[in-house]
Amino acid sequence: METLKKNKKIIFNIGLLVVFVWLLVTSYSQSKRKPDNFGELLNDFSWLGGKWPKWLDLPLMNWINVGFKTLNEKYGYIFEAINNVLLYMLMLVKNFLIQAPWPLVILGVVVLTYFASGRKVGTTVFVGFCTFFIGFLHPIFWQKAIETTAIMVISIFLCLIFGLPIGILMSRAERIRNKILPILDLMQTIPAFVYLIPGIMLFGLGAVPAIIATFIYAVPPLVRLTDLGIRLVDTEVIEAADAFGADYKQRLFGVQIPLALPNIFAGVNQTIMMSLAMVVIASMIGVKGLGLPVLRAISNQYLALGLLNGLAIVTLAIIFDRVSQEYGRRLQAHRQGADHG
Repeated sequence: METLKKNKKIIFNIGLLVVFVWLLVTSYSQSKRKPDNFGELLNDFSWLGGKWPKWLDLPLMNWINVGFKTLNEKYGYIFEAINNVLLYMLMLVKNFLIQAPWPLVILGVVVLTYFASGRKVGTTVFVGFCTFFIGFLHPIFWQKAIETTAIMVISIFLCLIFGLPIGILMSRAERIRNKILPILDLMQTIPAFVYLIPGIMLFGLGAVPAIIATFIYAVPPLVRLTDLGIRLVDTEVIEAADAFGADYKQRLFGVQIPLALPNIFAGVNQTIMMSLAMVVIASMIGVKGLGLPVLRAISNQYLALGLLNGLAIVTLAIIFDRVSQEYGRRLQAHRQGADHG
């Protein structure tokens, strides 16, 4: 076993060396600023000092540009279909919320909070007041908040339908988990606004690249906590389910996922908060919502507009956070009650 590990390390190190040499050769051969003769580098070592030599650069930008161009030419119809579907879903949610009377929207939020919190009157009244307060700050903030909410709803929906299965898959297969974890680490370390660039190149400006960027930015916590929640289920409970003759699906959907719901909803809560943050950042590409007035206020130094809009964003974040947190606590209390029972 130890010999196999040593051989794997040797092969890995040799692979790294080969890749490094290939990068050097590629950098030199494709550089437009390389010397006419390779021998000049061996006769004059001045390129080792001072500034970085201009010929020693990897043509990565050119590769990326060519790659995106080829991708658009060959598979543009697929991206156009995705764009149309997401745009249709967005307009459906947005038009429904905008056309609904504002008292009915507030009433819907109040009813949702009341049942999600386990019929807590204090939380329900507080969330209802926060919803009213957004429009009360300024009428324009009400529509901006609805536009932001519509993008968030579609993004969170995508996070749920993709993030939950991936998290479940990671909890079932260690090999898949080891491959996905570095990808999640990379997704969480890249600056948020960078996600907008490939979205713009594939879908153009507008709400659709914002939805894609928000999905990529916000899905990692849901995947991680779904995986963690299922792994934290007590082995004795799983053994008891096996003893009663539960098969794979019954054990997963009848035992592990229900017991992991508090952790899963903690991931949902983080995903919601990160979605809001990303939608605000997406104002940089002209996405309508609460982020656009903030960008305008910064550009033109409109202090009052920036402060009030920031307050509206915080209020919207409180609404989403309270509803999701209270529902998560309700599930946790239900689980503890079932354990004691």
